[in-house]
Amino acid sequence: MSVAYKALSFEGNKGSWSIFPKLCKGCGLCREKCPKNCLDWSLNLGVYGTPTVEPNNDCTACGICASVCPDCAIVVVKKKK
Repeated sequence: MSVAYKALSFEGNKGSWSIFPKLCKGCGLCREKCPKNCLDWSLNLGVYGTPTVEPNNDCTACGICASVCPDCAIVVVKKKK
């Protein structure tokens, strides 16, 4: 049986960004590794009742946050030029 997870999505100038709260444990590794400090804590709660993250307007859609997420809770899609 497959389980569908609903993503919270954000659209920015450089790309789209999605987080899956049912996978996010709120470890903050994505915030630590973001080179532009583009991630803020969200009011949305993750799998353990901890805050998830959301991008702010400075997000460049580099995808580092998705690369370091240990739970694959983040998906970043950069816009094509």
